[in-house]
Amino acid sequence: MKFVVLFEDNPGTGDDVRTKHMADHLAFLERHSRHVEAAGPLKRQDGSSAGGLWIVDAENEDFVRGLVEEDPFWPTGLRKSVGILYWTQVFAQGRRQIIP
Repeated sequence: MKFVVLFEDNPGTGDDVRTKHMADHLAFLERHSRHVEAAGPLKRQDGSSAGGLWIVDAENEDFVRGLVEEDPFWPTGLRKSVGILYWTQVFAQGRRQIIP
């Protein structure tokens, strides 16, 4: 099952905290690449940090929440909120994936 995880950063904590913990965060994503299919930061139009997004393949939301809480960014105060949403991919690489 696919999930989209949307992270919103706490204002004023993004760049310094993100830079300090980035190497550990990327190593975490690499260790969990079986489940975390894509990940990256979100920016506002002015270039400031807005949060992040993951696409995760997992059996259930509890597993995804566990990944979020294992991420080295989690205990730093960087994240203001996290939303975990079920996602059905219907289009990729120029083709329909399923017919809903």
